[in-house]
Amino acid sequence: MQPAARGEADTVLGFDFGTKRIGVAIGNTLLRVARPLTTIGGEANAPRFAAISALIGEWQPRLLVVGRPVHADGSEHAMTVRADRFARQLGARYGLEVARVDERFTTREAEAVLSAAGVRGADRRAARDAAAAQLILQSWFDETRNDRPA
Repeated sequence: MQPAARGEADTVLGFDFGTKRIGVAIGNTLLRVARPLTTIGGEANAPRFAAISALIGEWQPRLLVVGRPVHADGSEHAMTVRADRFARQLGARYGLEVARVDERFTTREAEAVLSAAGVRGADRRAARDAAAAQLILQSWFDETRNDRPA
C-alpha cells in the first residue's frame, strides 16, 4: 500500500480470524494507532461476511490487515491455511489490498493486557478477539512506520 499523502488519513481494518469469532480493529494511516472495534461471532460464512460488509461500508477502509497464525517456530498449521483463505476471500470480495501479519502470541498477549486491566470472565472472552485484532493491526502500523512520508 502506498502511504497516504501528508495530512491525509486512510482507514485500515485489522482482523483476528478464528473459526468461532473474528476480532476486528480499526486505525488510520495518519495516527498509526489501532483500537479494538468489535467481535463478529458465529461460524457460518454468510452472517460473518454480512457483518464485515457492513463494517467496510461504514468505515470505507483503504486496506485490510489479517493476522497469520503460525507455530512458535514460524511453521504453518491448519489455522494458517484457513486464515490465508479468509484473507484471499476478503481481497476478492471487496477489491481491497490485504496485508498479512504474523500473529504469534497475540491472543495470549491480549489476554494478559485485559487481565492486567481487570477485565474478567465473560467480559474478557468477549473483548479478547478485538484486542488481538488491535495488536495485529498495531503490529502492521509499527512494521510499516518507515513507509510513512517525511
